[in-house]
Amino acid sequence: MGSQPSAPAGPADVLPRSRDTPPPLPFEQFYRDHVDRIHRALALAVGDTAVAREATDEAMARAYARWDRVRRLDNPGGWVFRVGLNWATSWWRKVRRERPPAEDRHPAAAAPDPAGLAARSALELLPLTRRTVIVCRVLLDLSTAETAAVLDLTEGTVRSRLSRGLAELRAALAEEE
Repeated sequence: MGSQPSAPAGPADVLPRSRDTPPPLPFEQFYRDHVDRIHRALALAVGDTAVAREATDEAMARAYARWDRVRRLDNPGGWVFRVGLNWATSWWRKVRRERPPAEDRHPAAAAPDPAGLAARSALELLPLTRRTVIVCRVLLDLSTAETAAVLDLTEGTVRSRLSRGLAELRAALAEEE
């Protein structure tokens, strides 16, 4: 997509590795193990699979460039997710400044069942702040502390956004029935 805006590198010093954690993976193994999951999480968070793919690629490239430092983090996947989210957010801001929103955004990968489609639609209606917390906690399976570190929030804010977001999802899904 041509020249893309630079996003902050992310929470570079978040979650330093403790002494009893296993040795870090080589980047190639990390990439194979995490790229699809991070892409799915970003697709749900930003609501556009094409932008999520570019954000994932950009974030993985930045992780590769900083791998000596990133691999020492307790949660390098969380760091990559945050970098991708920052990149996508910057990209959307630039697009909104340059042109009006497109009518036919690329939807996230289609769910195989109507309940999955309803859940995805309800998730896309949430504010980005709540949606990213839900994606981190549910899809990426991060703890409250990890989510707080990745999104640069307090744990209380994570719990609050998760609670409110899940309540809004339940209400939206109850209306669908």
